[in-house]
Amino acid sequence: MRILTVCLLLCSTIAVQAQKKDKKVEKIAKTITPADMKRHLYKIASKEMGGRDTPSPGQELAATYIENHFKSLGLLPGNNGSYRQYYPLYKDSMTSTSLKVDGTSFANNKDFQPASTNYSAQMLFSDAVFAGFGNTEDDYKDLRVAGKLVIVAEGNAAGQTTARINSAKITLARNKGVAALLIVSSGFPRTSAVASAWTRSNFKPMQSPLTFTISSAVAASIMGDDAKTITEKAKQGVAASKTYTKSIDLSYMKTVVTTQVSNVIALLEGTDKKDEYVFLTSHYDHVGQNADGSVIYYGADDDGSGTTGILELSEAFAKAKAEGKGPRRSIVFMTVSGEEKGLWGSEYYGDHPIFPLEKTTVDLNIDMIGRVGEEYQQSKDSGNYVYIIGDDKLSSDLFPITEQVNKTYMKMNLDRKYNDPNDPNRFYYRSDHYNFAEKGVPIIFYFNGVHADYHQPTDTPDKINYDVMAKRGQLVFYTAWEMANRNEMLKRDIKLEKPKGF
Repeated sequence: MRILTVCLLLCSTIAVQAQKKDKKVEKIAKTITPADMKRHLYKIASKEMGGRDTPSPGQELAATYIENHFKSLGLLPGNNGSYRQYYPLYKDSMTSTSLKVDGTSFANNKDFQPASTNYSAQMLFSDAVFAGFGNTEDDYKDLRVAGKLVIVAEGNAAGQTTARINSAKITLARNKGVAALLIVSSGFPRTSAVASAWTRSNFKPMQSPLTFTISSAVAASIMGDDAKTITEKAKQGVAASKTYTKSIDLSYMKTVVTTQVSNVIALLEGTDKKDEYVFLTSHYDHVGQNADGSVIYYGADDDGSGTTGILELSEAFAKAKAEGKGPRRSIVFMTVSGEEKGLWGSEYYGDHPIFPLEKTTVDLNIDMIGRVGEEYQQSKDSGNYVYIIGDDKLSSDLFPITEQVNKTYMKMNLDRKYNDPNDPNRFYYRSDHYNFAEKGVPIIFYFNGVHADYHQPTDTPDKINYDVMAKRGQLVFYTAWEMANRNEMLKRDIKLEKPKGF
């Protein structure tokens, strides 16, 4: 009831504060055109960019394209003389590994495979403890496994075998103090090693056990004939637990590879309020290619469309300033990397802000504005809607401004279906605006909804609706213009309520 009351009050305020169109602003907004958006997006989502994975050569090409566009407009570098804000990534690279039982060596990928999360270590054990599936406390009942080598069966009692199940085995073994873990697995020999993934941090607060998946041949060398019925023994539960006396030598050596990737940032200085900031953001990364490079995930809508929106918005604001109608507050245009990996780029910016967060009045984040989402494909509003997420949070100013601007200039259907913090999609928490919201900065997230090509190789620029994309870009422009030129920064007067279990 409280939310309904607030909305009614806000709507009445909007009616009182109806605006007249500013013809000069309207003229500038209309420079955001379908043709320009198409030209940029066919470059951003091209084969040459290779899906813009974080990190990848294609992503660096995209960053250079964005930077060059900012330079061509005469925008200032956003990071102390540079258009880039770099942050480090880390990845483990194995240098050697070995597994021996009673002096007999087994071959990597043919007989065993180390986990990519292993640390560098060499361990010698005189025995190994069998702990069933190693999935539950019952599997470890009455077993003394701290500092020991433990063998477990693949999967679970229901016959399921997934990476998540193996991850749970490793976590439970770590909590039990297990030094090393052998998971008896099918599928050997294997053609390639498990690849390490890039991460934002090289710090591990708790060290997991040295972990290897092993073939039935390796299991037999330790367990003898018992290895033939290991799954059946695991299903028997704690009664099947047993210790095997063997000399087992495990080794894994690695080096840490580092690289860096960047957010691309440009600044358009304001006039009398230039020390206050409006942020316009998108992520320019996507998910790259498949393992052998034969399939490209182009990411035209996600988020080539948002990136193109930033390019067009930056050009519109630059034209306004060139014509003597620059904004009062400074505008920061930021395209970030690593969103698909876990909001890395915006998280890094939030932890290492270049412009004071307390002086950042708003972040308007654009993530997918080029398509018609599945819920609107049969609707008469399919060409005239956008999902607005977050304008009822953090600041009571946001909702009336959004409504007022839209009523004055665009008259679009602003769908707030996903504003509910308990919405199962949790879109409010899944794009880069959230790392501003966590720091208390009011945000709006512009989104067209998911569709059949979401995160598929078929998300290509030929499927974009450029007329709709330009219309949404113009809405963002008008909203940013209002927030850049109003007398006061947005109030921060609403506490964000996170959903249960978040």
